[in-house]
Amino acid sequence: MKLRSRAAFAAMLTTGALVLTGCGASGGAATGDNTAGPTGGTLSIGSLVDVTSFDPAASHVGHYMQYYQPVYDTLIMREPNGDLTPMLATDWEYDETETELTLNLRDDVTFTDGEKFDAEAVKANIDHFKVANGPQASTAASIEAVRVVDEDTAVIELSQPDPAILLYMAASAGFMASPAALDTEGIIGTPVGSGPYILDTESTIAGATYTYAKNPDYWNPDLQKFDEIVIKPMQDVTARVNALVSGQVNAALLDAKTAPQGTGAGLNEITNPVDWQGLFLFDRGGVQAKPLGDVRVRQAINYAIDRQSLLDSLLLGNGEITSQVTGTSSAGYVKKLDERYDFDPKKAKSLLAAAGYPDGFDLTLPVNSADTIINAAIVQQLADVGINATQVVIPSTDYRNEIFTGKYSIGYYGIFQGDPWVAVNHHIGPNAAFNPLKYTDEKSAALIEKIQAGDDDAAKEFTEYITEEAWFAPFYRVNQLYFFDKTVTVENQLQQAVPSIYNYAPTK
Repeated sequence: MKLRSRAAFAAMLTTGALVLTGCGASGGAATGDNTAGPTGGTLSIGSLVDVTSFDPAASHVGHYMQYYQPVYDTLIMREPNGDLTPMLATDWEYDETETELTLNLRDDVTFTDGEKFDAEAVKANIDHFKVANGPQASTAASIEAVRVVDEDTAVIELSQPDPAILLYMAASAGFMASPAALDTEGIIGTPVGSGPYILDTESTIAGATYTYAKNPDYWNPDLQKFDEIVIKPMQDVTARVNALVSGQVNAALLDAKTAPQGTGAGLNEITNPVDWQGLFLFDRGGVQAKPLGDVRVRQAINYAIDRQSLLDSLLLGNGEITSQVTGTSSAGYVKKLDERYDFDPKKAKSLLAAAGYPDGFDLTLPVNSADTIINAAIVQQLADVGINATQVVIPSTDYRNEIFTGKYSIGYYGIFQGDPWVAVNHHIGPNAAFNPLKYTDEKSAALIEKIQAGDDDAAKEFTEYITEEAWFAPFYRVNQLYFFDKTVTVENQLQQAVPSIYNYAPTK
């Protein structure tokens, strides 16, 4: 059944939806204002993800950071506002070519197995991270080697300048474990780091409850704001809201449908527009689906989407419509592009006709088995301008990996809005994992070179270019809705769906 009016369409969408939740660009740590105030008690967090290994090379960003940050320090810290400050590295400096990064290291840190943290440990961890090929291994792709100068000095040698390498040293690539524990089976279940807490394995039940106790030998007691941290994986949002309202956890991420329960219970809330959600138009070269090789067809798809109705109906207005994949905190953000493609089915049809498809064309659309409402909405809106999208249903557990294999010309997904060079490496550039067909062109390649050199004007020009060329069809930025009770204070983390562990503090 086709519902062509905006009102009727919105009525259909409100019957239900599964909202994707965000994974921020990187983890971080806050010292600043968060180092003062009361300490003690237990912090209990409801998490929508679970951890399968405590090997730092297996770590991931976004929601997963909260499991690793208690036990592993990073070389660099990331403040809530995105500033990078010292942690295990006291300071750092590039050479003139920006291909050698010298790190000066703390000399008073030991791992929980008694091993000393030093430059050899930095080399061992980064070497292990690269070889293990974990989910964030690509962030170390530019690292050719780590050179030990002396006990407290390490040099990271890069194959080319990498404007994001400092950011990566504040995330998965920067986690430091005891070299003696690396490459052992034991580290999968028992982390051996130098962090503010130690995993209490006796009180931990994998898949249910992870309990962290204070590290008595930690070098920075200011970061030990709680006596104990407990993280409970709760993938189901109903379970999270029930646990939060009943006091079983102090903080958790909710969604648009459950947020009113959190508000009604008098909980505090912070919002963070971490991700954009929409269509990836992978086949910009028209290799698999010839029509997508024409920019007019890709623009038509953008004009076919009623972003505001989707936002209002699926997310109850918790977000902001956009036509660009760049976030407001990025140097590449161009405000006017948020409204570049207004909902205009007539213009979409006109563009299709001009491109040689007056009667539309057929398209295969891979869809997540759990996202039935948004799938139906996309199919309907494309059909209304003449594009016949046939759904290929993929189990939700396999969807992410499947759509980025290169089998499909288009796909619906949500991606974080990172800084320009991070975004290039993640989902835009020719070698990005989320650009499976490795599409590029001469102009984008030239602009990417300038972005790599730190040119903010080029970053804005690149955003304008890929928006005009309609490489994507973004729908909206999604507000991550994070709730917490009155026993804790929480500070938001830039570009991250959930706060870093360091951003919590007791209120009494």
